[in-house]
Amino acid sequence: MQINIVAAGTRMPSWIGEGFAEYKLRLPAYMRPKLIEVPLEKRRKTTVINRAVEKESEALFKKTHSDDCVIVLDVLGSKISTEEVAGFLKHSQLLGKTICFLIGGPDGICPRYIRRAQFCWSLSDLTLPHSLVRVILLEQLYRAWSINAHQPYHRG
Repeated sequence: MQINIVAAGTRMPSWIGEGFAEYKLRLPAYMRPKLIEVPLEKRRKTTVINRAVEKESEALFKKTHSDDCVIVLDVLGSKISTEEVAGFLKHSQLLGKTICFLIGGPDGICPRYIRRAQFCWSLSDLTLPHSLVRVILLEQLYRAWSINAHQPYHRG
């Protein structure tokens, strides 16, 4: 099973990179995601935000293939439990599809593109910084793996 995390933004604070690396190393080699970054559009006073979001969304989706399972992370998405994530990963492993998690920039992903995804997942009702979503996503993937592997990390 290949997991790709396709994220808008290329210059993250060092603590984001450290957190991402920590959880990535905790995962077994067959589940370690590939991080694919696309640049953010420049935002100035005159920038039309919708156009910037459209371009970022297009760039994110260009990094996926038609047979990938595409999951968009967005505050308006569905909320699912960690146990449901574990079940999804177990099922996806059997199918052998590439899973692409898409993380938009500071203004999210264009609704037109969200509709193209197989699933839209909200990690929280809180508005989270797009950079922090990378770390939270990876922690949840590690937690889901620990459930499937009967490891003691998850105490649900």
